[in-house]
Amino acid sequence: MQNFWQKFVTALKDPVLRKRIGFTIGALVVFRLLATIPIPGVDAAALSKLLGSSQFFGFLNIFSGGGLSNLSIVMLGVGPFITASIIIQLMTMMFPKWKALMHEEGQAGRMKLSNYSRLLSAPLAFVQAFGFIILLENQNVIGHIGGLALFINILVVSAGSILLMWIGELVSEFGIGNGVSLVIFAGIISRLPKDTVQFLSTFDASQMTIYIAVLAIALAVIAGVVYVTEAERSVPVTYAKQVRGNKVYGGVSTYLPLRLNQAGVIPIIFALSILLFPQIIANFLAHASNAVVAAYASSFALFFNNPWVYGGFYFILVVAFTYFYTAVTFDPTMISENLQQGGAFIPGVRPGEHTRDYLAAIVTRITLVGAVFLGIVAVLPLALQNFTGGQTLAIGGTSLLIVVSVVLDLLKKIDAQVSMREY
Repeated sequence: MQNFWQKFVTALKDPVLRKRIGFTIGALVVFRLLATIPIPGVDAAALSKLLGSSQFFGFLNIFSGGGLSNLSIVMLGVGPFITASIIIQLMTMMFPKWKALMHEEGQAGRMKLSNYSRLLSAPLAFVQAFGFIILLENQNVIGHIGGLALFINILVVSAGSILLMWIGELVSEFGIGNGVSLVIFAGIISRLPKDTVQFLSTFDASQMTIYIAVLAIALAVIAGVVYVTEAERSVPVTYAKQVRGNKVYGGVSTYLPLRLNQAGVIPIIFALSILLFPQIIANFLAHASNAVVAAYASSFALFFNNPWVYGGFYFILVVAFTYFYTAVTFDPTMISENLQQGGAFIPGVRPGEHTRDYLAAIVTRITLVGAVFLGIVAVLPLALQNFTGGQTLAIGGTSLLIVVSVVLDLLKKIDAQVSMREY
């Protein structure tokens, strides 16, 4: 802890780091100001009731960084950009040229794919803005609008999402940390004062045992997230000795760190994005003029809102996306080739295909642990609500995972910047 405070003081004394930290804080303040500007015609009481009774809109509020809680002009948040990123990630698996951009061209290739995600975010934001406004009309949260007023509202909301994406990109470039993650993080944290006041106003001393149990679970989840995020499997690597003239090079033993959870919080974000689409469509069609379509859509929405059904799909998607994202970002073939070209080998394993298969087997095993842990954390709030009579974590398991992961990543970025300046 003392070392942390020393590095923090060093960061504040350094003018460049101080400027980066100030820029990050300023950008998040601008975001929170934008999140307080509502679109016209919002029924606050109906919106509060909808957010409290619908888990679907509660998750949407996480993605919007809290912007949906008052239907602000940035109510879509970074959702369209995240959806666009998912689509681009899927396409990298389908098109070898795009996959080569990520693995062979390095940072330049990843920047090209990021540009594709930004371009795709604009039409997705427009479509999502239209869908949300019509959906909220059907829920009687906003009054009926049409024609030019509807188009202006859609334009404002989609522009707000693109503006938020731009703010996130500026934070990544001129601030510290991942800008998009920090936007979501700021929205989650901003709800804590309100949730605390609400908890204190409804405090019941007879429920003290449940409160203590929920607090213990929250602390255990935080400790588990930190442990799993930092855990890694060290694969020993040895560099062969090379004689050049009268000198001997190599012969050094090191290790290849394979993280237990290489995907981070991305699988949960992917899973939530996929789960939101059928619910949006079902809620939209539930108010269709065709009685048969409306009946089927209402039945599907009722079935999907069942906590056990929703939790089951959620858990399966989180596990599946953990494996998927790990497969996208970790290429055992490329690593085995790089080791072979560098004159390195894993003791007891032949170079080439055997090394590739060995690394792939290790990653498959350790990813299972990380994937199951992420799935448990994701569905934990649903289980707590059933076993504790409605009491749950102050912020849900998904939000807790995002908060802890973002904080850890931010501390690492600050530590890296401080260490670089110390050298």
